[in-house]
Amino acid sequence: PKPFGIFENTVLYNETVHLLKTCFFSPIQDLSLPNGTPVDTSSPASSSSLLNRLQLDDDLDGETRDLFVTVDDPKKHVCTMETYITYRVTTKTTRAEFDLPEYSVRRRYQDFDWLRNKLEESQPTHLIPPLPEKFVVKGVVDRFSEEFVETRRKALDKFLKRITDHPVLSFNEHFNVFLTAKDLNAYKKQGMALLSKMGESVKYVTGGYKLRSRPLEFAAIGEYLDTFSLKLGTIDRIAQRIIKEQLEYLVELREYGPVYSTWGALEVELSEPLEGLSACIGNCCTALEELSEDMTEDFLPVLREYILYSESMKNVLKKRDQVQAEYEAKLEAVALKKEDRPKVPTDVEKCQDRVECFNADLKADMERWQNNKRQDFRQLLMGMADKNIQYYEKCLTAWESIIPLLQDKPETK
Repeated sequence: PKPFGIFENTVLYNETVHLLKTCFFSPIQDLSLPNGTPVDTSSPASSSSLLNRLQLDDDLDGETRDLFVTVDDPKKHVCTMETYITYRVTTKTTRAEFDLPEYSVRRRYQDFDWLRNKLEESQPTHLIPPLPEKFVVKGVVDRFSEEFVETRRKALDKFLKRITDHPVLSFNEHFNVFLTAKDLNAYKKQGMALLSKMGESVKYVTGGYKLRSRPLEFAAIGEYLDTFSLKLGTIDRIAQRIIKEQLEYLVELREYGPVYSTWGALEVELSEPLEGLSACIGNCCTALEELSEDMTEDFLPVLREYILYSESMKNVLKKRDQVQAEYEAKLEAVALKKEDRPKVPTDVEKCQDRVECFNADLKADMERWQNNKRQDFRQLLMGMADKNIQYYEKCLTAWESIIPLLQDKPETK
């Protein structure tokens, strides 16, 4: 049975479920992707079968973890020129690269942004996890509200954990500095001095040469990312519309319940069932408010993170194409020389090594990203299913509670 007032967004829910199935459970036609396997797209018979479909080992690569990082304790700082939030970053480690087994520093958002930029510069062949968007629409979201700060804290914590779990990024010198330095400004002033040769090569590749064609496996990755980000963007828009309708319905429901209390004050014989009806609607309000909060705080941030993640992967793919284009241009330049060609020049060989390095790193990061994606969305969708079940159960219990009030009322003769 449907609880009272289930809003007219059934179509939106159905559309969202269809997109989720096609986005995460259906193989993309004509694509062969790293760690991708055909999946049956038929609807699961039960929640347990859905869980089995998404089941993965929690330990991605069986490694013994020796670095743990958490982000917590947000604090608001009010200065003459600006107001900002800092977060405590706590590190516990047994790695020899660290002088101490534990560190605790405070960082603001722009420090996390500095770290990400440094990782992109020094590790151009790797996928760098995305940060949550810095800017919010003025007047729509209060960036100093408790809800917003907590949502950002979770995102920043996940950002650092993604880096910590990476077998290469976690050993980056900039990451070490970020976790340990009491004063990060001194390192920020160094600017571009610590750029690796690899980063410089990728950044300053000649732009006049057009890549002939991507290898098939990377072309498949590019097509997959385009499709994935498009579908995920659609799901994000629909989810926001659903939340908007839920909040609009919640406003009306809050106005609707007290009417029965007012009515009950005028009808002595009907006061008990009418008060029960008012309380029932109030309970439904509470349940709907909790469901909307869960979608806003847990569902939407994951969608947006993976939209940004796909864009980051596309950028790495473009860098790989640039290095390959440079390599092809050097090969053509050697081929056009009139004199007898000795062995391949050293710079061409180095460029070929960079291409191979890019290919290996990109494929490894793609596989790791696919594993993370499956785990994250398994947890997300199972959580969403549980929250919706809890919502409908609470509404059902609320409505069932007033049935005795209506049935046991003695008839007036």
